[in-house]
Amino acid sequence: MESQKKGLTVKDVSPHHFVKAYANHLKRSGKIELPHWTDIVKTGKHKELAPYDPDWYYIRAASMARKIYLRGGLGVGAFRRIYGGSQRNGSRPPHFCKSSGAVARHILQQLQKMHIVDVDPSGGRIITSSGQRDLDQVAGTVAPPSVVPSSAIVA
Repeated sequence: MESQKKGLTVKDVSPHHFVKAYANHLKRSGKIELPHWTDIVKTGKHKELAPYDPDWYYIRAASMARKIYLRGGLGVGAFRRIYGGSQRNGSRPPHFCKSSGAVARHILQQLQKMHIVDVDPSGGRIITSSGQRDLDQVAGTVAPPSVVPSSAIVA
């Protein structure tokens, strides 16, 4: 029994490495169909340019799936707030601005079509059991952060 390794979950791995790995998984699976506007759209009105990374859509989808896994009940409005930012107004003071709702809505619809998330009756989206299993499998492939022994740290 002790020779069996305990499985890693999304909570056990680095968020950056997990999102990167899950975005690659989504891209390789081919189940997400990209909308025709992904190369020209801005991710919010507070942005000046469209994203430089051609895989930004997969990265955003992976990030949204991770957030739903960790904290269910998130909807389009919550993701608009999460991915929002400060809008620069020139010489006037900056103010907070929400991100694009169309991007969040389309990604949630794609994740729902893939049976990763489902609609929560009390509002928002929750992770499905197959989605949780899928995310945990990808988390198992991501190497856990290495622990540096305290004796190796030299002052």
